[in-house]
Amino acid sequence: MISQQIQLENVHVWDFAWFACGAAVLLWILKRMLDEIISPLRKLPGPFMARFSRLWYLKQVWKGNFEQTNIALHRKYGPIVRITPNEYSIDDVEAVRNIYGHGTNFIKSPWYYASGRPGQSPSKDLFTDRDAKRHAANRRKVAALYSTTNLMKMEPAISECTDLLTERFLELAKSGAVVNMQHYLQCFAFDVIGLVTVGNRFGFLDNGQDKLDIFSDLHAYLRYCATVGIFSEWHRIVFKIFQLLSSKGMANMVKFTNNQIQERLAADDIEGKPTSNDDFLGRILAMHQEAPDKFSMENVFTVCLTNIGAGSDTTSVSLSAILHNLIVCPDSMRKLRAEIDEKARSAEISNPVTYQESLKLPYLQAVIKEGLRMHPATGLPLGRVVPQGGATIAGSYFPEGTVVGINTWVAHSNKHVFGEDAEVFRPERWLESEERTARMERYHLAFGHGSRTCIGKNISLMEISKLIPQLVRTFDFALANSGEKLETDNVWFVKQKNFYCKVAVRSK
Repeated sequence: MISQQIQLENVHVWDFAWFACGAAVLLWILKRMLDEIISPLRKLPGPFMARFSRLWYLKQVWKGNFEQTNIALHRKYGPIVRITPNEYSIDDVEAVRNIYGHGTNFIKSPWYYASGRPGQSPSKDLFTDRDAKRHAANRRKVAALYSTTNLMKMEPAISECTDLLTERFLELAKSGAVVNMQHYLQCFAFDVIGLVTVGNRFGFLDNGQDKLDIFSDLHAYLRYCATVGIFSEWHRIVFKIFQLLSSKGMANMVKFTNNQIQERLAADDIEGKPTSNDDFLGRILAMHQEAPDKFSMENVFTVCLTNIGAGSDTTSVSLSAILHNLIVCPDSMRKLRAEIDEKARSAEISNPVTYQESLKLPYLQAVIKEGLRMHPATGLPLGRVVPQGGATIAGSYFPEGTVVGINTWVAHSNKHVFGEDAEVFRPERWLESEERTARMERYHLAFGHGSRTCIGKNISLMEISKLIPQLVRTFDFALANSGEKLETDNVWFVKQKNFYCKVAVRSK
């Protein structure tokens, strides 16, 4: 009898639990419907489910091709597309200055929170810091380090890695092996950024192998940031699980960076003075020694780690994009080679090409701009929060607190700006007239815009401008899978997956 009574009570408890859950879900649905009915933005278009939950956006991002989905949405709905109940994707050239321009009050969206460590001071890294004034102050501390003038002193590091990659490709050409181009270009980018930042390579170019498992772990981390950022309020909890499941790749990158810093400090102690100011580490250690209260050792570590973590993927994706487009567009490849060969015959360029010489190659620079337009590194909207007082964007008023953003892929596909052939790789569009080039530049967002422009932009452009002409003048490339469409995986950076080539020494 007592047993039956207990069972009956348990049934009542479960009934109540299910009722409570059902009531909670019903109330949530009713609230979302009410919010939608009274929202001043209820008429703005977008996928139906995006009106009620962020889950629609999470699902699309998880698929890994949101850049294409985003372009298709704008082709269907126009310049404004709802992608979550409170977030809108924008395609409007005039909106760039309003949202991202210098002096704007639009701050980064909560999505960026998931790219940092939970509990970490938001002032520690320029990418995740959402406070505009603090970000500006911290950026000013290191901005001079990233100037073209300063980076010119580090150009020999890029030349060294260019020579190493050339050696590897000569070996691969001799063996007839199929080359994973994206992988080798990432090896190049990692070794360059290691040499430029801490004065030492990772060693990936020695044999083309990632023995530290950094590439796969960095990819997993980026997928985490891209997806968890959509529900950033869960970051603190989910990050603990992510740490348990991740392998040693990210830890190895942190260990490498820390070891280089400690070795430099030890060498400085022995010498009694800084042993080198030719790389980032030497310069920021000098800044620390001059004002340790303003530039701590934690700042030193963060600058180095951010350089290495962020500076490798963006550059390797961009290099892969430019080279792949040249391979599938042989007319553009021929024109670029003709320019390089002509300048080489007249002794106007060196071997390898210097950065300053590369800037005087107009078709090369047009190829780089077009490659970055066709396949920009980032593939999600650059979300910003509408400030107090609201804002009018693309002809619609958005109340404060709304998240708006432009996806670089969407911007670069805009036919009103780049022409009806915007889907075609055509470097000549950048050489037609100064007026048209200026208009396209306003919507060319490969490195962001305004105060949040990628601080490593000049490093990346120097790497690209030196390596591409060297590869083009030295090698012939043939796609190993010429019948296949290029596959990508959008984890914030849009990485190429099946870029395989046969490499041969170019016949003169």
